[in-house]
Amino acid sequence: MNDKELVAIHAAKYVNNGMLVGLGTGSTANYFIEELARRQKEENLKVITIASSQVSMIKAQSLGLNVIALAQVSEIDLYVDGADEITSDMTLLKGRGYDLVLEKLLAKAAKQFLVVADKSKLVDRIGTNYAIPIEVMPFAWKTTKRSLEAAGGVGDLRQNVAKDGLSITSHGSLVLDMAFDKSISEASLNQLINNTPGVVEHGIFYGLCNAVLIADDGKIEERWK
Repeated sequence: MNDKELVAIHAAKYVNNGMLVGLGTGSTANYFIEELARRQKEENLKVITIASSQVSMIKAQSLGLNVIALAQVSEIDLYVDGADEITSDMTLLKGRGYDLVLEKLLAKAAKQFLVVADKSKLVDRIGTNYAIPIEVMPFAWKTTKRSLEAAGGVGDLRQNVAKDGLSITSHGSLVLDMAFDKSISEASLNQLINNTPGVVEHGIFYGLCNAVLIADDGKIEERWK
């Protein structure tokens, strides 16, 4: 069993009967979905789920989990997802995929948000390994980019996988991948991007996480706020 699978199965222990559970997206989240489905089948666990992406929704439904839409609820009990980067104060970088908006909505709606990862995701500051993904309104991307550049941002629109066009998110947004000066704190950067007109959502998850579960060579460390 690899570290991603180990930490996902560990996170599933926090799911109790009757919970409304948010499902993340990605390889670690897939293991979590599989473990939930196993518990439902073998332990008669009764849960309702909300997926953060079409991919996770299809995965969950294929395994027999009950999936409903976020539009049907205002709060969820637990959200479990991975992250691309995690700092010591539990600021996260997410959204290298295409579902930033739903992921942040679920994180905000959750009574508890648990992040599952291996130790490779731990960094000193957000933006160490990846640019910050910023979803922008297609008609406003140029003015939004100029505003972010005025604040020290450097980057451009994300290309699609084939490199023959632009990446489009699940909600029809374009994505600016931007790097910022290391002197700007995560709190300031979060506020700066939030206040930039034309931004739909961005990949800094500041003050949203309740705990980080880190797998390292078969062992799991829990870090709680």
